[in-house]
Amino acid sequence: MSVKFNVVERGNPSNPSAPKKFYPSVVATDKVRMRGIVKRVAEMSTVSSADAMAVVEAFLTVIPDVLGQGNIVDLGEFGSFWLRIKTEGEEDEDDVGPANVTGVLPRFRPGKEFKKKLQGLVFKKA
Repeated sequence: MSVKFNVVERGNPSNPSAPKKFYPSVVATDKVRMRGIVKRVAEMSTVSSADAMAVVEAFLTVIPDVLGQGNIVDLGEFGSFWLRIKTEGEEDEDDVGPANVTGVLPRFRPGKEFKKKLQGLVFKKA
């Protein structure tokens, strides 16, 4: 398994006058859709594709619902989901309310096992 990367030139945002440097940047080679993931899960387990799809569809309903109740979704070694929000500030504390929330940013933090599975990646210049 190898991950391809391009080389990109970037400046230092904290020091715009610093000379730009070149960095590797991951290149996606393809997109694997939900049906492809479900098929692979079914092939490596005792559940059918239909059962695996039903579980994924249930997660699609349940996880946003749990997040919407103000909770963190902890999926153990897979990782956890939580919400961040985009906001606009006010001069006075009493003026802050729901209208100051301008967007919702779902976040994911991988668990230890998830990170461990990614440690053996090989990188190759595209």
